[in-house]
Amino acid sequence: MTNQKTIWIINQYAGSSVHGMEYRHYYLAKEFIAKGHKVVMISGSYSHLYKHQPTTHGDFTMEEIEGITYCWVKVPTYEKSISLGRFKNMIAFAWNLKKLPLDNFPKPDAIIVSSPSLFPIVRARKWATKFGAKLLFEIRDIWPLTLQELSGLKKWHPGSILLSYFEKYGYKNADKVISLLPNAYLHFEKHGMERSKFNYIPNGIFIDKSAQQNSDFSINLPENKFIMGYVGSIGKSNALEYYIEAINSLSHREDIEFVFIGNGAEKADLMSKTKNKNVIWVDSISKSEVPAALEKMDGCYIGWHNIKLYEMGISANKIFDYMYAAKPIIHSNNASNDLIKIAACGLSVAPENPQAIADAIIKLVNLSEIERKGLGENGKKYVLNNHTFSELANKYLDLL
Repeated sequence: MTNQKTIWIINQYAGSSVHGMEYRHYYLAKEFIAKGHKVVMISGSYSHLYKHQPTTHGDFTMEEIEGITYCWVKVPTYEKSISLGRFKNMIAFAWNLKKLPLDNFPKPDAIIVSSPSLFPIVRARKWATKFGAKLLFEIRDIWPLTLQELSGLKKWHPGSILLSYFEKYGYKNADKVISLLPNAYLHFEKHGMERSKFNYIPNGIFIDKSAQQNSDFSINLPENKFIMGYVGSIGKSNALEYYIEAINSLSHREDIEFVFIGNGAEKADLMSKTKNKNVIWVDSISKSEVPAALEKMDGCYIGWHNIKLYEMGISANKIFDYMYAAKPIIHSNNASNDLIKIAACGLSVAPENPQAIADAIIKLVNLSEIERKGLGENGKKYVLNNHTFSELANKYLDLL
């Protein structure tokens, strides 16, 4: 293929079908390969999101997964997602890139560096110059802004200053800057990005019908109840404490069962605060099992904190999973791009408002089955028209 490109993706937390989350670049890589290109995935040997940690030998371990060449870079482990240990993990990853065995990889035509870790952008810029490759800087978590708003990190904290340096370096030196958020350019421009570099490429769905059909996921749920589901990470950014408050206020509703599927740093604390006995907690499942799990739900929930960060937009994977499953969604948010409103596929309420969440749950339960099905179908139609990874991969390739 004369137009074949070799694409290096540097994402310290890129996962796979074998290891688990994160999946964005795994899906993009699969689409790149399906369109005739080569992909080298440079990721870390440890992530708190992996279901199965990679098996590594030495500083660099090569592995082929479904046509993708993975290079696992040895990094230290850590206990908490927001911690000094994770910061050291990121530093180690970027530092070890200096010794990457470049001769083992095909020469890149493009290098994609994706956050949350910003540190690899400097090394990637040197490689892009060396090989004459285009450099794409993808911002998924806007650090340090996200840490400042969610974790209280001060603007003048040394960590904030360090992250800001690499953030601005990327905006200045990358050929293209990509965000999953439509209005993120407002922040990027304030930190040195030229507006012409900006490209909006959100999250989406990867359609793999064979994997869905082969899923062996099963769960025992009560019959003749409305099943309200949540599937995904259970962390600080998910603002689930307000959902739990809403659930506790509905303890008298024996006709509603709440199901949480996933793991995360906040799970144990949320479980201890749950007073409603009609709640089921399930450990995380593989991506291929998600459609089968969602099939058992009558409605789904996702929520966010009430912070200015989300005025730039949101692009959560679980929203698109919910949509593709044709489930009506309750969305607690202040996002500038409220996809549930845009797609008319559920109910949107104010963030951090347990009463509003509880009211929305009751309203959803009281809708007729035909009305709920209509909302679900609206979401599925929207996501198929706008958010398949095949089309998102094309947007990347257009930048090359």
